[in-house]
Amino acid sequence: MIEVTPAQQAFMQDDVPTRLHHLAEHLEQIQSLWTGASSQELILSLIKESRYFLEWTVPDMVKADDIDRAAELVDLGRLLTCWLFHWDNICSDAQLKQAAAVATQDWLRRVLEIATTEPESMSA
Repeated sequence: MIEVTPAQQAFMQDDVPTRLHHLAEHLEQIQSLWTGASSQELILSLIKESRYFLEWTVPDMVKADDIDRAAELVDLGRLLTCWLFHWDNICSDAQLKQAAAVATQDWLRRVLEIATTEPESMSA
């Protein structure tokens, strides 16, 4: 049986829109850190925690039949994971870092849209 951490338990007490706003806050921090002379460790920490936020949120979206938007967030999780695997390359290449900053801004905008709109009805 998987043990729930206190951090996960606290996060899961919030509704999905609130959780998505927490994710958006992380993305906003990541986006601003890409462009500055900032701690790579801080960005890494935010990326890793953002992946947990997704892991703890997407299943509840699926349970609520918000499949399409949950799938979008899975794509965000894949991007974050890709960044972790290619971290050294991204950090040493200004173009890759700029591309990551742009992608983060785009995802920030989309996560906020998802957090502030009701899911579309599954009924026709």
